[in-house]
This record gives sequence, structure tokens and C-alpha cells, in this order.
Amino acid sequence: MFKNRNCFAKIAMLEQFEISMKPLPRSPQLLNRTCGVVAPYNFSGTAPLCSAEYLHQGVRRLAASRPSDEQVRNECFESLAYYGMGTNLVNYLEKRLNMGNVAASNSITNWSGTCSITPLIGAFLADSYLGRYWAIASFSILYVFGMTLLTLSASVKGLKPSCENDVCHPTSSQTAVCFIALYLIALGTGGITPCVSSFGADQFDETDETEKKKKTSYFNWYYMSINVGALIASSVLVWIRMNVGWGWGFGIPAVALAIAVVFFFSGSRLYRLQKPGGSALTRMFQVLVASLRKSNVKVPEDKSLLYETIDEECNIKGSRKLEHTGKLRFFDKAAVETTSDHVKGAANPWRLCAVTQVEELKSVIRLLPIWATGIVFSTVYNQMNTMFILQGNTMDQHKGPSFKIPSASLSLFDTLSVIFWVPVYDRLIVPFARKYTGHECGFTQLQRMGIGLVISIFSMVAAGVLEVVRLDFVRRHNYYDVEEIPMSIFWQVPQYLLIGCAEVFTFIGQLEFFYDQAPDAMRSLCSALPLTAVAMGNYLSTLLVTVVTNVTTRNGKLGWIPDNLNKGHLDYFYWILAILSVINFFVYLWISKWYTYKKAKGTA
Repeated sequence: MFKNRNCFAKIAMLEQFEISMKPLPRSPQLLNRTCGVVAPYNFSGTAPLCSAEYLHQGVRRLAASRPSDEQVRNECFESLAYYGMGTNLVNYLEKRLNMGNVAASNSITNWSGTCSITPLIGAFLADSYLGRYWAIASFSILYVFGMTLLTLSASVKGLKPSCENDVCHPTSSQTAVCFIALYLIALGTGGITPCVSSFGADQFDETDETEKKKKTSYFNWYYMSINVGALIASSVLVWIRMNVGWGWGFGIPAVALAIAVVFFFSGSRLYRLQKPGGSALTRMFQVLVASLRKSNVKVPEDKSLLYETIDEECNIKGSRKLEHTGKLRFFDKAAVETTSDHVKGAANPWRLCAVTQVEELKSVIRLLPIWATGIVFSTVYNQMNTMFILQGNTMDQHKGPSFKIPSASLSLFDTLSVIFWVPVYDRLIVPFARKYTGHECGFTQLQRMGIGLVISIFSMVAAGVLEVVRLDFVRRHNYYDVEEIPMSIFWQVPQYLLIGCAEVFTFIGQLEFFYDQAPDAMRSLCSALPLTAVAMGNYLSTLLVTVVTNVTTRNGKLGWIPDNLNKGHLDYFYWILAILSVINFFVYLWISKWYTYKKAKGTA
């Protein structure tokens, strides 16, 4: 969900299969040229690579576990690449591109926000036309090219800024090359991000109880693999960048990404595939237009009178039918049959829509309020990449006489927290909670996300309290002009640990929730929603910093966030975020009570 939690996985070669329709069974059939047999899609709309009999004889477990295990490994490399490039980027902009605190912070949040918006492009193409494999394959080329260009901009003479006595003088063209590389990366990562978590979950058959339970654990371990890569990036690679050079610091992540691409192709024969379902946006607009055209039509009390296809399978490729729900009844008008709905015996899709198509739109609308509450959480989370680092830059970064810890490396405590809490949650908290709640997952997905929102409040309180203590220390010892005050940077550890714990509840909960509650043919698109919340959180952070800076610097004042934080009031900014988080939590509670879970039925 995820410092922009980018996802990268492997999907089978789509062109090796062709779809054929058979009269029996009623579900779509897939001709597998690798196995030489016809293999039916399962109820969740995915196709195994070999026959159903072959899977049921014991390889079925392999079809689910082997590809998902490979994705966990593969995601570790991609995570190493992304975070290795992005973790200390704010310091690169400050020191090599000669930007101030506010400009560097806003540049990073805007770029991170773009990384979280572009997944909508990749998700739409994957769900509608390309399938996940071709979406990832296409956009990964841009991703690798962007990483390579960034490495060259930091290492090749003429592209990298010239520096004297640690003061750099970048030209406008050098700055432009750097940002072109960054936004190529943003576009590339957007194409692959929304596909992989949902693709991994596609490997588990939702009609099989054993696989269904494993799917919940999959999201936990998938997210932990991201953090293992991030741990290496925020420690080893940050040190390399600060002590060996930025060229090496960006080059190693580029190599890691290349390794991930190799792994992407290496396990192609084992995957289950989700069929593209056609344009989801078109289907939603059809429901909206049909509802507006029938705004004066009364919805019958007997919901069985609403229009639905008579076949067992859904008429949307790769999707199961959805049961009717009672809320958002205005859109039910699109499923009310009238005499003008048919042209030459065929239903006009812009006047009459099936119940499942209507429920697709309803499902997405129900997700949006939950999505919106993730924006403030993402704003809080984003402080690790900006304000936490700037706060740490003012503190003593030495451990012993010769070892210096870069402030950006403290994010490793966030990843360590995630790595600690994932197995604790999966192996201890869930079984314990299950005894009292009776829920197979311990908590509902909404409860899990809510717990994370509460923990995030305490992370901002911890950061604010530390800044109060730090500023008091500065005042008492007159350290206003001291670059690094004699106060250990390790006092920041609690705020990082709390955010890591909040991630395990909220971000992983979002991964599972938006996949599970999405219509089958829109899972990539809905999996992109939490990432757009991260984007909105980044933009909200930029807006807050800009507004706070403009308001507090009036009449010649230094403001709350000056270049010299010893003369500012960063603690006030943390209090604003804490208050916003409290308000956001109570809004979330109200929305959660209103939410209705989707109900799928039939075959794909």
C-alpha cells in the first residue's frame, strides 16, 4: 500500500493459451498447449496451467503455493530496487541538486504521489485488455530504463553535478535528466504495482477452504518480503550511497531490478491466469447512464424481477455473479427492464444492465469512503521519508567514535518492526483473537485496518513529544546554530517502530480488503485504490507543508519548518497530523458501520 509499497511479480505467458467455449461444463474453458488438455477456470475466474484432474492429484497445491512463494522471493528483489533508489532520495536532492528542505521534501512527496497515481493506468490496462502479464512486461521496460538513467545521472561525467568542498552546482539540464529518470520510474512502477498482490492471491482457489486460509497469510508474508528488501535498502545501500558514492547507491538497485525481471520470466509455466474482463470503466458508465435514463422508473420490491443473465456463469469474462445488495438503490434502476431496452431482440447495454454489472459499480462506490480514510494515514506514513529524516539530521548520528548512522537509515527500524509484527500477527495474534471473535482471520478486515489507524496516532504523538524535548534541549544549551546537537538520533526509534506496527494492521489489511471486496474482473483496478490513497496522502502532506510554511513565515518570521529546524517548531506540525488522525479514525468508525460486504455466487 507502502512508502508507495510497489509490487512486482511473475505471470505466465498469455499467448501460450487460447480460450474456447464448450457446451459442458457451463464455465469457460482454457486450452492449455503446455499440458495438451482443456482446463476449466475455477470459481474465482482463474485458470490453472494444467488439467483439473492433474491439479487435484496433488499438484493443485503446487499451482497455488509455488508461484506465490516465488513472488515473495521476487518481491524482495524489486523492493530492494525501489527502496534502494528512493529511501535516501531527499538527501540526494538536497546535497547534489542543491535544493532546500521544503523544495526537496515537496519534490519527493510529489514524485511519490505520482508513483501511487500511475498504478491506475496499469490496473486499467491489466484488467481490461492486457492481462497482468503483459502489463508488467511492458511497464517493467520503462522501470528498468528509468533506473538505468538515474544511475547514469549520478555517475557519468556531464550528467552528474560538479561539486567542490561538498557544495554542488547542478545545471538545469542535469536536474532535468534526474527528474526525467524519476518520472520514468514512476510510470514504470505504476504499471506493475497494482497487478502483483492480486495476481499472487489469484493463485489461491477461493472455493477451497484450505487455500482460502492460506491466501490471508499470503498477504502477510508478501508484505514482509517487501520489508526485507527495504531493510537492506535502508541500511546497506544508504551507507554505500553516503560513503562510496551515489552512482553505486543507484546502480545496485538497478541490478536488483534486473534480477527481479529475470525471476519474472523464470516461473511462467506454473501460473494461473485471470482473464481480462473488458473495460471496467465502460461497464460502470453503462450502469450510470442507464440509471439516469430511468430516473423516473420505480424499482420493484421483488428483487428477483431485476434483470440478470440466465446462465450459471457471469457474462463478464473472468467474473462470478454478484448477489443483489439493498443499498445504493438508485443504480438498481439500470436493471429494471422496460419496453425500450431491447433493439432487435438484444439488450441495449446503455439502457439495461445485469444485476452483477450494477453490483460491480456498487462495490466500487462502497470502497471509496474506506479508501478516503487511508489518505490521512498515508500522510502520517509519508513523514518517514521527509520530516523524520530532516529531524534526524539535526541530531547526533554517531554510534561510537567512528561509526555514523545516516538519518535515512533509521527507517530500518520501521522495516524491522514490520518483520517482527508480521509473524507475531499471523502466528500468535490471529489464533488468540479467533478464540474470542469466532472469525477465521481473528479480526475482520475493517477491524484490522482500524487498529492500525489508532497506532498511527501514537506515532505522531511520539514524534511530537521528541521534538518538544529536542527543542527544549536546544534552548537550554543555546544550540540554535549547531548542525548536530548532542542528542542521540536513536530517540527517534519509537516513532518508527509504531509506524511499522501500524503498517501491519492497516496496509496489509488494505491489500486483502481491496482485493477481496473488488469485483472479480476489477481486482487490479481496486488493488490500485490504496496506492492512490498513498498518492493523495503525499499530496496532502505537500499541501500541509506549503500552507504551514506560507502562514507561519508571514511578516518575516522563520516559520515552523525553516532550513534550520533548531529555530523552528516542527512539533506543531506533528500535532496537526495527530489531530487529523484522531478525526480520521472517528470518521472511519462511522463508515465501517455503514459498509456492506460483497456476496459472490456461481462460476466465472
